[in-house]
Amino acid sequence: MTSTNYAAICLDLDGTLLTGEDRILPEVVSALHAAQDQGVLVMVVTGRSKIATLPVLEEFSLKGPAMVFNGAAVYCPVEKRLIEERTLSKRVMERACDYGERSGDMTLLMTADDKLCAHPRNDRERASLEGLVGVRHVEREALREQQFVIRVSFMAEHAAGSLSYSNVIAEAVGDHLYSVHFPLSFLPKHRQSLMQVVDLQPPCRGKAEALRLLQDTYGISPERVVAVGDARNDTPLIQAAGLGVAMENSMEELKPVADRVIGHHDTPAIAELVRELFL
Repeated sequence: MTSTNYAAICLDLDGTLLTGEDRILPEVVSALHAAQDQGVLVMVVTGRSKIATLPVLEEFSLKGPAMVFNGAAVYCPVEKRLIEERTLSKRVMERACDYGERSGDMTLLMTADDKLCAHPRNDRERASLEGLVGVRHVEREALREQQFVIRVSFMAEHAAGSLSYSNVIAEAVGDHLYSVHFPLSFLPKHRQSLMQVVDLQPPCRGKAEALRLLQDTYGISPERVVAVGDARNDTPLIQAAGLGVAMENSMEELKPVADRVIGHHDTPAIAELVRELFL
């Protein structure tokens, strides 16, 4: 038990645990492993898919579960499988495919082990997929055949911004789903992109599902959890955790809801936080 009574730390990946070069600083790895050795549960909580998260988990050698797909699934590194998985209904997928065909917007489906995208029509659309791990290009008709879809994503140049684009998608597909929206330019690989992104997933509490998992599985209450992130999709977790921490490079709307702001993700700021709270 630490002097602050925190028992777990939940960490976002992109823009938080990972630097701009997609690596974890050795100092951060060392501090987190030291905390884990002292009984602290170190948990990755990311919007990434399972496929995109696995390389980080394998390199990082964590013992705790990882929450992927913004709370829609949980991966166990010991059993090497998803131990929780929420999928979109057939009715939702029909509406999503209808919208994609009608609008012509880029449409990407993700299951536990696959990612399928309608064929890009130009260089701009091809560039928007850079950095996505394991994407297969298929005809739009093939998207309708997919089962057990965890996420459907749409991308388009929507001049009014990602929130407006999200509202358009909600009207077409349904507003009862868990939705995340952001400008693609927020990601380091796409700083010049004009694309807006909307991710749709089954109803859930987003990344705050990590707190439910920690409580039910490990008996760790939310007030004993430290949560660190940098983007809008981290808000539910940051707000509900005992200590919510935003990175210096965070989206500006996240910082006011965090309890504190630490350094940039390209610095050892997380290592310093872990040493302060756990070691």
